[in-house]
Amino acid sequence: MATSSVASPPQTSEGPLQRPGVVLAVIVTAYLMVGVDSTVVNVALPDIQQDLRFSPSGLSWVLNAYTLAFGGLLLLGSRVGDIAGRRRTLTAGAALFALASLLGGLATDSAWLLAARALQGVGSALIAPSTLALITTNFAEGPKRNHALSIYTSMASIGASLGLVVGGMLTSWASWRWALLINVPIGVAVALALPRLVREPPRHTGHFDVAGALTGTAGMTSLVYGFIRVSDGGWSDTAARIAFASAVALLALFTYVESRAAQPIAPLRLFANRNRAAAYINVLLIPAGMFGAFFFLTQYVQKVLGYGPLQAGVSFLPLTVAMFTVLRFVPRLLQRHGAKPVLVTGALLISGSALWLTQLSPTGSYAAGLLGPMVLLGLGVGMSFMPLNATILAGVGTRDAGSASGLLQTLQWLGGTLGLSVQVTVFGTATRHATGSPQAVLTHGATSAFLAGALITLCTVPVAALVIKGRRTVRN
Repeated sequence: MATSSVASPPQTSEGPLQRPGVVLAVIVTAYLMVGVDSTVVNVALPDIQQDLRFSPSGLSWVLNAYTLAFGGLLLLGSRVGDIAGRRRTLTAGAALFALASLLGGLATDSAWLLAARALQGVGSALIAPSTLALITTNFAEGPKRNHALSIYTSMASIGASLGLVVGGMLTSWASWRWALLINVPIGVAVALALPRLVREPPRHTGHFDVAGALTGTAGMTSLVYGFIRVSDGGWSDTAARIAFASAVALLALFTYVESRAAQPIAPLRLFANRNRAAAYINVLLIPAGMFGAFFFLTQYVQKVLGYGPLQAGVSFLPLTVAMFTVLRFVPRLLQRHGAKPVLVTGALLISGSALWLTQLSPTGSYAAGLLGPMVLLGLGVGMSFMPLNATILAGVGTRDAGSASGLLQTLQWLGGTLGLSVQVTVFGTATRHATGSPQAVLTHGATSAFLAGALITLCTVPVAALVIKGRRTVRN
């Protein structure tokens, strides 16, 4: 039975934690803002496309511009938090996020909106690793940290679903612009509250691995751009081939830079633990398989089922309810059974949901076609991410807390971005020569994309079942 070493209770420069509930509330509010923004524009995409004249495949860049900047800079953001101070970094990120949201809400053309979305991603890259690292350094490994991670994970996950509902409400009642502007007062409030309520952990000396951050971000951007080009022009597209070749070269250079850097943004020692390495793999694969579901389902329920933006957002509530319900029991399941059986069950549920979505029909109904897959997806996500977070953070010392959490979220968001780009490519290929009504063509493309997502999520099952060792990966 494999177990991880137990980290010592975190030490800080400001004495023992006096108000853990207040600290946790501020931290999860900051990350809730990031979670909401990951999906708040999804149900507004048809309105954005009409107002700013995006192409169908170019529309995915409204999501990709954000997630690429976010995921690509997360590792650098975690290093900034280590050196400049995590509370200070989180405060700066919240302020930048609020400013970018204001600019996005005022956008008058597609380029302006994409630039604002990328700037939002930069702000999120400063916010996310600092929130998770503050939990790691403020809550000792074991039941207390598992409880904090459960609340953190539930808020992050609920934020994604809440974003769909809020985005639908604002788009229906006002304009898609308010799906971005709503972040401004929240970001300002978080930035003002942090210095007053959350203490600053000790900083670490060192320097920024700028070369690693730049090569990693450029490599992933080239890879995703290549897939987007393929979705428009096919596999013979010259720009796509150049992008893929550049991605290979840049990612190889990133690996070389990280192997030789004195203070890398992605320390290779984090992969020495088998359970942690396996958890990192599934943190990449699960979003890669499921991220496209939000993108295509919001279009399916509006363009095929005829839902308005608000009704489309509300249609995702069963996913949220299922996720929130199961998350209440996950810490107890971890203590009783360990992470492995929980992770295997979650992987099976997510894979089953993805396979079920491949059966959607242009003449189907919400109750028959979508309700079941959404409930399964909510249960699977709820049983997956909190145990994955706990497995990755188990035994991580304070010097690696920022890097471990930054790498976790980098893989999560880059997996989602890459998975979405792959599914957009499949969608474009499937619909390029499809015939029939617009609803039939969209459904054919969406189910083809869901099949690609299902194949990705199925890979998480053997990783959870065969690679992760032992009945318990987390202990008191």
